[in-house]
Amino acid sequence: MKSHAATLLAEVRTFRQNHPDVRYVDLIALDIPGHFYGKRYPIEMLEKVAAGSPLKLPQNAVLLGAQGGLFKIGDYCFNDGDPDANRRLVPGTLKPVSWESQPLGQMLITSDGTEAPIEFEPREVLAKVLERLHHKGIHPVVAFELEFYLFDKKLDHGLPQFARDPLSDDADDQPNLHIERLSRFGDVLDDMAQTAKDQGIDITVITAELGPGQFEINFGHQGDGLRAADWAALFCRSTRGVALKHGYRASFMAKPYLQFPGSGMHVHVSLYDGAGNNLLAAHQQQPLRHAVAGCLELLPHCMPIFSPNHNAFRRLGGTVNAATRACWGFEDRDACVRIPESDPRNLRIEHRLASADANPYLVLAAILVGLEHGLEAKQEPIAPLNEDRASGTDFPVEMLDAVRAMQHQAVLRDKLGAEFVDVYCENKRQDHLAFQQEIHAREYRWFL
Repeated sequence: MKSHAATLLAEVRTFRQNHPDVRYVDLIALDIPGHFYGKRYPIEMLEKVAAGSPLKLPQNAVLLGAQGGLFKIGDYCFNDGDPDANRRLVPGTLKPVSWESQPLGQMLITSDGTEAPIEFEPREVLAKVLERLHHKGIHPVVAFELEFYLFDKKLDHGLPQFARDPLSDDADDQPNLHIERLSRFGDVLDDMAQTAKDQGIDITVITAELGPGQFEINFGHQGDGLRAADWAALFCRSTRGVALKHGYRASFMAKPYLQFPGSGMHVHVSLYDGAGNNLLAAHQQQPLRHAVAGCLELLPHCMPIFSPNHNAFRRLGGTVNAATRACWGFEDRDACVRIPESDPRNLRIEHRLASADANPYLVLAAILVGLEHGLEAKQEPIAPLNEDRASGTDFPVEMLDAVRAMQHQAVLRDKLGAEFVDVYCENKRQDHLAFQQEIHAREYRWFL
């Protein structure tokens, strides 16, 4: 069997043979707000890294705010000397970038699996959760679904404009679910799907959603939770790039229009033992009920993860299928936790609360912790919506309340890591306060 370094080196050399015109590769990782950071490496230097040369980036790059600024979080950023931290290449993620004007490659990097992982790096947080579950004999299978909007490439005084129908040049300003929209925007959607496949992402169903210019793309079920989250992260990057190439903007913003549906990140999760048996289906599906109860118990404390910014909270209780309380139901899209109809082999939950711009590594980590907690606590859930339309428990709908609910929750501090919880909550608190430091025109109209 090849060593780790030999496998990476073979991957880089094969890439160079297949793409001789590529001179640089972007080495990228996701920070806390869900943006990619990294460095552009000459392909020759990448071969040295694959062979074992150190790969270091500033540790605090993970802590960047939504606008890229650094916040004082404990001793990080301003009292720690801004140290470097080791990263490693993620095997199987070196792919060509087709949406840039020049030939380019990209490859994921991470601190997980290094000698000193960064405790608050999103991919490392998920890696620790998955490792713990595997040691317990629990093997998740995961599939993400992402909604997004297409807009015209040009903004109107900073505001988004409806995408132009390429056949009529009219604004696509009518909300609908018509299949014809897939044909009208077929060129850009086909390119998005093919580009994602070129990145190694298993794209399945494409849907025209209810909002004007809104679409959803689903991914295949994946037995490697890290790879499933990698797919979601990489898809957002490639989709935005392809849209610009076609004269559009693609955005995963949670609620770009108040009058139209927001965009969500739906996550399907099933759990299996080492023999491939569905754990949720055992004993007349009693573990499913326990898992649901755990998810609902922790959900109000995970809101800064599921709704990671001011705009994401606008989506809650919105136009269509966005819950206002922690609830569940069978085949019910109004529920935060939906149980799709399926046979026992494929029994799963669909977690529907997270916004499309949430960090996929952290969303999946939070969902898995909820399932894990439920299986351990063995509590019965509240009534499903199918039995009681008023069933549900409240969750915070403002960021500062959400941060307070998350920061001292004992189960999250134990299972996601206390250091991560403290860093994440302070990052979100500082980001929210920074967002408030601007007076908008409406404030002058109302109060001047």
